[in-house]
Amino acid sequence: MSGDTVADMPAETVSVTGWGRTAPSVARVVRPRSYEEAVEAVRGCGRRGGIARGLGRAYGDAAQNAGGAVLDMTGLDRIHIIDTTGSSSTGGAAGTVMCDAGVSLHRLMEVLLPLGWFVPVTPGTRYVTVGGAIGADIHGKNHHVSGAFSRHVLSLELLTADGQIRTVERGTPLFDATAGGMGLTGVILSAAVQLHPVETSLMTVDTERAMDLDDLMARLTATDHRYRYSVAWIDLLARGASTGRSVLTRGDHAPLDALPARARREPLTFRPGRLPAAPAHIPEGLLGRRTVGLFNELWYRKAPRSLTGELQKISTFFHPLDGVPHWNRVYGRSGFVQYQFVIGYGKEDALRRIVQRISGRGCPSFLAVLKRFGDADPGWLSFPMPGWTLALDIPANLPGLGGFLDELDEEVAAADGRVYLAKDARLRPELLAGMYPRLGDFRALRADLDPRGVFVSDLSRRLNL
Repeated sequence: MSGDTVADMPAETVSVTGWGRTAPSVARVVRPRSYEEAVEAVRGCGRRGGIARGLGRAYGDAAQNAGGAVLDMTGLDRIHIIDTTGSSSTGGAAGTVMCDAGVSLHRLMEVLLPLGWFVPVTPGTRYVTVGGAIGADIHGKNHHVSGAFSRHVLSLELLTADGQIRTVERGTPLFDATAGGMGLTGVILSAAVQLHPVETSLMTVDTERAMDLDDLMARLTATDHRYRYSVAWIDLLARGASTGRSVLTRGDHAPLDALPARARREPLTFRPGRLPAAPAHIPEGLLGRRTVGLFNELWYRKAPRSLTGELQKISTFFHPLDGVPHWNRVYGRSGFVQYQFVIGYGKEDALRRIVQRISGRGCPSFLAVLKRFGDADPGWLSFPMPGWTLALDIPANLPGLGGFLDELDEEVAAADGRVYLAKDARLRPELLAGMYPRLGDFRALRADLDPRGVFVSDLSRRLNL
């Protein structure tokens, strides 16, 4: 143990929010630069406890801690081992990376793609840390094939409330509580992650339009098994016969022989483009019904009715918004709510009712996507379950939004669905147990592992996690 103390670490007291820029709270942000400093930071959290934070892409209040400590883990960003041979140091699996929890998926792509490997799961942004990916058990366009991120984690190192650093193996109760546990079992310090082999850094993509929600679900059900990645943008302002009209985009990693001759010279190049940042101050109400309605109309009409085999950059296919730094500012100072839920197969009538209610309410959402989930993941609080998941962004200043989302929560709960905790800042706690059947086990393990409540967040206080 080094002689460093909490006082020696970079720290400041600031207002902290999620990516949605709602529900801010003030905390002391501490920035450990080593495992030893992380241990000291946990020991010095104080009576209001602490919570780990990565790059701040959780939309709600999961990485906030009013009046307490927030541990910014981005300083722990080393890649320790890249194993392409299957050595014992990474669990005997070829195509494995062992890295600190503060390493971003963006950094992994920069390093791994030229070597012919890709991260097993990526959400809509690559600016997520490995620790955050495990804590939220992120999912992507390939859940129906590959599951959530933690399914590809072989082991992790976890700093628990007693100051111990534990090696946690996949398949153990502590692993399953940590995967999707929103940082409440401890601070993830490192992880060994299984990778996916690729021949190029391009995607081969098929695009098609669906005329309404039923048409979309029928297309997804019939043909999703042909694709590794699948997602549909959905127009939630369309009404009547066009309710749920969508643009369906699906694809896979392009093989080398799919590239034109010139591109084969550097098939694994990773050069994501970047546009100017969104302005710091944008007028309220810019993204109203009329503006978003016009955008949605143009977006739907410009999409091809059917296009197969288009080559796209990885950044274009997976992370189009990452090309605009601080894109979350476009909603103005009030910020936005990202609402995401999942409803199981066989409950499509509930999904139809919810889409019709959102459409009828006129929620101005231009970032709305529908996907299919595969088998449930083992994490006790992991969000995915077999079914349909819809995610939408809504300006936080929309009149009556809180009450409307409360009603949607009740509809989701009545259909045995659930809301994604990594995007939540407003769910009522009485609905939580019905959405997450392993909640009691999670609470019991936390009580045993952390009896003094060292790890705590605004989310955990609000929902009594």
